[in-house]
Amino acid sequence: MNNQEQRFEALVRALSADLYRYAYWLCHNRSVAEDLVQETYMRAWRSFAHLQNEKSAKAWLITILRREHARLYEKYRPEMVNIEDTHLFAEGATPEQQAEQRILQKAIAQLDLEFREPLLLQLIGGFTANEIAELLELNQNTVLTRLYRARNKLKQLLASSPSKKYG
Repeated sequence: MNNQEQRFEALVRALSADLYRYAYWLCHNRSVAEDLVQETYMRAWRSFAHLQNEKSAKAWLITILRREHARLYEKYRPEMVNIEDTHLFAEGATPEQQAEQRILQKAIAQLDLEFREPLLLQLIGGFTANEIAELLELNQNTVLTRLYRARNKLKQLLASSPSKKYG
């Protein structure tokens, strides 16, 4: 295995979980999310030699993944699954924690896409507002506003939920 292959493999190992979680949030289907991540890596490998700064690899891969997801909608509409069947948060959680996680997932799913997407990029991807702005091709102030509104709407949704632990 040459040096470039080793670097790419290390990148895949480091970022696969984040890419999968984000892909799953986009399409809500495990197999489609897996396919999106695989296609993302295939496209990334083709141009990996041109990646100059590996610190920007995560943003680069998320951008590829978002474009791959958009291509899906040019072809077909993926089958949606019930949010109750998803497990995106902590594994091995107690039944009480699982119930709280489901409440949080439902609340996030109720957010409009324009607010949900930057919030998920921040929560799941760990991106800064500036990085999110670049990924979504928005002004940084717009992203900050959307993040602020997403959090406020999330607080409202959680405050009205049966479990008030999030308030």
